[in-house]
This record gives sequence, C-alpha cells and structure tokens, in this order.
Amino acid sequence: MASDFTVIRDTTPAAAIPRGMVVAMGNFDGVHLGHRAVIDAALQMGRAHRRPAMAVTFEPHPRSFFSPNTPQFRLTDEAGKLRLLAGTGLAGAVVMTFDQRRAGTTAQDFIHHDLIERLGISGIAVGYDFHFGKGRVGSPSLLVGEAPRLGIEVDVQPHVDFAERPVSSSAIRMALAEGQIEDATAMLGGPWFINGEVIHGEKRGRDLGYPTANIRLDKNCGLKHGIYAVRVSHDGAHFDGVASFGRRPTFDNGAALLEVFLFDFKADLYGKSLDVAFIGFIRDELKFDGIPALIRQMDDDSARARERLAAAPGAFPRLGTLTSS
Repeated sequence: MASDFTVIRDTTPAAAIPRGMVVAMGNFDGVHLGHRAVIDAALQMGRAHRRPAMAVTFEPHPRSFFSPNTPQFRLTDEAGKLRLLAGTGLAGAVVMTFDQRRAGTTAQDFIHHDLIERLGISGIAVGYDFHFGKGRVGSPSLLVGEAPRLGIEVDVQPHVDFAERPVSSSAIRMALAEGQIEDATAMLGGPWFINGEVIHGEKRGRDLGYPTANIRLDKNCGLKHGIYAVRVSHDGAHFDGVASFGRRPTFDNGAALLEVFLFDFKADLYGKSLDVAFIGFIRDELKFDGIPALIRQMDDDSARARERLAAAPGAFPRLGTLTSS
C-alpha cells in the first residue's frame, strides 16, 4: 500500500505541488478496470520519464453539481475513492472542487491555467470518453491536438470490456442494484466496499443469537436489498461475516440499514469505523412468519456465506492511506 499518497487541493500552495507530474484525469467513481487502465498508462508514462504520477479528480461529482435534486448512487464517496487511488501505486491525487466557477471554465482555460500553469504537468492519460470544461467541449482529441504546442505527452485509453460491454460506473451500479456481486467485482477489479460507523440499533440480533454491527449507508445507495457474504476490516485485521441490507420486513419495515454479523467475533464495535467488502449475494430480503423460521434461515445464510467466503480467500479491495498537502 502507498503510505505517502499526497492529496492536493485548490487551497494547496503552489510551492507544495511537484512540477512536471504526469496525471491520470477522470471522475474515478469506483476506480474500476477502465479507470485502472488510465491510471496504469499514467504510471507507465511517469516511470518512463521519471516523473511522479498522480490522479486529477473532481469533488463533488459533476453530476451532483448539475443535478443536485436527482439521487446519485455513488460507488465510492470522496474518502473511499482516494483510498482506492492510493492503493494503485500513484503518488497522490489532485482534488479539484467542482463549483460554479469550474463549471464555467472553458476547456482551453482549464488546460492552460489548471493543468499547465498551476500543476505544471508533463503528461496526461484519459479515457476515450472523458470530457471536461464548459459544455463538456474538452475531449481526448482536443488534448491530443494541443499536446505538441504545450510540450506534453497524451495517452488516450480505449474502453475495457466485460461480457462484451464497456466497463463503466453505471454498469457497476446496475449490477449492484440487481445483486450481481460477482459481475460488479469483475468490473471493479476487486470487491465493492463501503465504510461506515457502527451505530446503536434495536439490538434484536442479540436475542436471536446474531448480534450485528449496524451501519447506515448513504440514502442514495442503490444496493439490492438482501443477504450478503461480507469481509470486514477492523483495526488492521479482516473478519468474515454475513450481512443484511434492507428494511427488516419481519419487524419494522423501517429505513434501510446494513446489519453485519461477524463470525467468531465478540469485541464491542459501537462508534468504530468499518470497511465492509461485499463478496457474494446470498438471497433476497424476505418476511418471515415467526422468529423460529427466521433463525433457521439465518443459520442457513451463515453457512452459505461461509462457503462463499472460503471460495474467495483474501478477497478485499486494495486500499492505501492518505497524506494531506
């Protein structure tokens, strides 16, 4: 893991920005295989020229800025995205605030002021479909055309396919919404994960023999309601478990909640931050007629989750640590 991954923001002094960097530019929601191809191209370019390679990305996601009232299911929040980028071998990330000013910046001004003058880039890698600047006029072909005059190298990566379709964040969202965890994992290049703080719940799990760590996911999370085999990172160690994401129709049919039961684990997790990786889909969320039937099903879910996890030893996203600049 990259322990020296540096995060540069709009407020970072120019003197703290390494000149001559090579950048991989994109929104990088999920840091999937298509994104990783762009990142690998930047890393290769950086090694060839002995320059640091960094990501350039935008927060909030431009889609959220332009459509603030439209629910957006993000695969990764800002912190999760940066931790995934930190696990790729990049030296850092430049996080540009996407606000009214940046939305109104022309593609030419963005290239000259943001990329050349402020960052001093020597090379850039982008995906075939990445657009930027006011009206999304900026394109890979524009960068290629400007490259000789600016004295920079440009690498444009083609799409990466899965099941004869281009890998994309939207395709991964659809897979998660349908419970197709294996497909999502394949397109991401590793398990999809969330990070959240363990909160107090109704504590019904204790009475059922399945005490759970409860985590409230983003209200726009589009993950299919159901039961999952999960692997959890806590305090530097990984633990296997089974999780329910949904509204608990047997009890209260309330707001969606992630409830994680860790196998062979007894420590108090309230207030702790957990990374939860989704390894396999077990079944849909169901309503049971009584507690005995629910417990029998939970026993079966646990056995099936153990089988799924045993078939995927060590499966977990590669995450790095961050350093602010």
